[in-house]
Amino acid sequence: MPRAASPNSVDSQIARQVQGSEPGTVFTTDVFALLGSRAAIDKALQRLVARGQLRRLSRGLYDRPRHDELLGVLWPSVEAVVEALVGKDKLRTQPAGVYAANMLGLSEQVPAKIVLLTDGISRSVRAGPMEISFKRTTPRQMAAAGRLSGLLIQAFKSLGAEHITAARITRLRQNIPAQERAGVLQDIALAPTWMRPFMREVAREDS
Repeated sequence: MPRAASPNSVDSQIARQVQGSEPGTVFTTDVFALLGSRAAIDKALQRLVARGQLRRLSRGLYDRPRHDELLGVLWPSVEAVVEALVGKDKLRTQPAGVYAANMLGLSEQVPAKIVLLTDGISRSVRAGPMEISFKRTTPRQMAAAGRLSGLLIQAFKSLGAEHITAARITRLRQNIPAQERAGVLQDIALAPTWMRPFMREVAREDS
């Protein structure tokens, strides 16, 4: 009979941390860096994967699987993967392309490749079926990162002027609180000239 692991062993500490997390939580190996050597951490993670308590998504990236009664084992959300990767490297990121439009409810298209602008290094990470691409960009592109205006600028760039319809503007105005929308005007100079009328319309006070 195998000997039980010590409560203070690397295996036990990592197992407790994983079991105390919500299903769907994504981990990088760096999260456990203070618990032991890299070799010991890798072994502990391998054991949890073998027991089905963790799933390996790609090198150094794991999740605690979510289960659905109808669909079975689910992949983690894009947001959970991005949160884990950003936390690891302490990056600033700005969703871009179709992903930005999707986040705002302006597109129902689910992109196969998630694009995030960053002030860190460019790289791509696979997490199950999804690919997340971090693209290094200019300080100007990152100036509104983390704010509604940054998301709007990137979403509108993805859609193009001809697809920014009155219905889409109305949807934004209905879904986003007026106080948050008003803050867009503070960053309007960061938007291309053609985009500014659309941003003013989003920020317009309710009549």
